Amino acid sequence: MARMQRLLMNLFDGWFLLRRRFPGDLLDEMTTAIANGERDHRGEICFALESRLSPTAVLEGLDPERRAHQVFAQLRVWDTEHNSGVLFYVLMAEHRVVIIADRGIAAAVTQTEWDAIRDHMLASFSQGAWRDGCLDGIAEAHALLRRHLPGNDKAKPDELPDRPVVL
Repeated sequence: MARMQRLLMNLFDGWFLLRRRFPGDLLDEMTTAIANGERDHRGEICFALESRLSPTAVLEGLDPERRAHQVFAQLRVWDTEHNSGVLFYVLMAEHRVVIIADRGIAAAVTQTEWDAIRDHMLASFSQGAWRDGCLDGIAEAHALLRRHLPGNDKAKPDELPDRPVVL
């Protein structure tokens, strides 16, 4: 995407839509879905929502993938006992979703599998189904993690916040 187009999107799109598309009751549902699903596998899901990037960041070449890696570090998604964190990063202005899995999960789950979840979410978002896109994405991630990293019947600590983070 051309830098000027990205700049315009980040200037005029996203910031007022975040709260309308992700109201408190949807954030509550997402929190519950993340918490309930994490009981069945060793993964930790973290969801971050950002309305837009600053014009300076866009002009300096910051793209959604690099921003997602910054958020991964900022939210300490990497800081779990078994390197089992997964970040869902949604950038509203650019209509982008980036999913990053820590090395403990990346060893078992391919990026292609995460990209399929991302694509399903984006398809729902493009139809205005924000709730369904998020909740289905979370459910698909839990199914993937149950298949590749099932729980071991021991209670595990909740190492990352279950509530989506609004940046």
